Amino acid sequence: MCRDRILIFLLALLSLTGCVATAPLRGTGDLGVIIERATGSVQVVETTCRTSLGRINGLGDLSHASVNYSRDARYAFVFGRDGGLTKVDLLENRIVKRVLQSGNSIGGAISQDGKLVAVANYTPGGIKVFDAETLDLVADIPAIDQSGRSSKVIGLVDAPGNRFIFSLFEAGEIWVADMRTPGAPVLTKFRNIGMAPYDAMITADGRYYLAGLFGEDGLALLDLWNMDAGVRRILNGYGKGEQKLPVYKMPHLEGWTATGTELLVPAVGRHEVLVIAQGKWAEVGRIPVYGQPVFVVARPDNRQVWVNFAFPHNDTVQVIDVPSRTIIKTLKPGKAIMHMEFTPRGEQIWLSARDEDKVAIYDTGTFTKIGELSADKPSGIFFTHRAHRTGL
Repeated sequence: MCRDRILIFLLALLSLTGCVATAPLRGTGDLGVIIERATGSVQVVETTCRTSLGRINGLGDLSHASVNYSRDARYAFVFGRDGGLTKVDLLENRIVKRVLQSGNSIGGAISQDGKLVAVANYTPGGIKVFDAETLDLVADIPAIDQSGRSSKVIGLVDAPGNRFIFSLFEAGEIWVADMRTPGAPVLTKFRNIGMAPYDAMITADGRYYLAGLFGEDGLALLDLWNMDAGVRRILNGYGKGEQKLPVYKMPHLEGWTATGTELLVPAVGRHEVLVIAQGKWAEVGRIPVYGQPVFVVARPDNRQVWVNFAFPHNDTVQVIDVPSRTIIKTLKPGKAIMHMEFTPRGEQIWLSARDEDKVAIYDTGTFTKIGELSADKPSGIFFTHRAHRTGL
């Protein structure tokens, strides 16, 4: 079966050069990309047989790259650190279009209807919104506060109603951009949300936007169903009275985990995962872990949460059993585990080991290694099921 699927893909590539008369059909549901940060390339992979289908070069600086997918999961939008936005065709294994839209960017989002792609920028700040089909510029939204100061934008996510939500690092603000009229965005601004929001996430139902604060203990919470209530502060002083540990790498809050009625989030400067009750937005537990958590990611059934760590513990991954809130497995998959991605139903997890130039693949039921792919300094791994989830 796997050999047949690979043959079909190769025949499709040959058909593009006129070598065969008709192109066999292939779906995109089990495809994905692996970011190769050192070479500015991505590998196109498929998860059914755990194989690489090809490499696409020329994507620029991918040192902090992220990916969103088109509605049909055929096209990957790759956001590079150099301000590049690249549209990649997974079936034809090629770049469709690439634009350098800023000097330094830090991720992006695709709108609910799939027609708009937004990019968050450090330099010069603000966000730019593009037509997903053509990559033509639709809107340019500078992140300028009341004093006229520009801010870096972080935590950009999509939300229902064709909205984009993002935070301003220097200004300490959260903005909501209503893009239902793409050329005339309507902005709602929430000021004084806390010092130095450094990343953010939105719950899977698109209701709650939470921003982590680097300048103080606590989180900022916006209920998108009741924006008139403004931004609430939650978990104030969760580290008060305790000495924080050095922060070698900031946690990625888009890797926070919602497990039904609870959120599991990495604590900044602590070797802990915090357990937060949704609705009450109060801490209900802490789980000691091996190091400073970076990503805290739930298996699709929410029974397990996998955690990776910042240097010097970045060769380790731990698995939390959600009902008991205990560590049930500690693994050493390789040096510098940068990212973790579950297959759509969670039977596999793929882990990028940057310093060993490989991606390790594990069975999440037995914790046994079931595969490995070579990759040049891999970092992010992004599968196409993301096309149908809010906030990814």
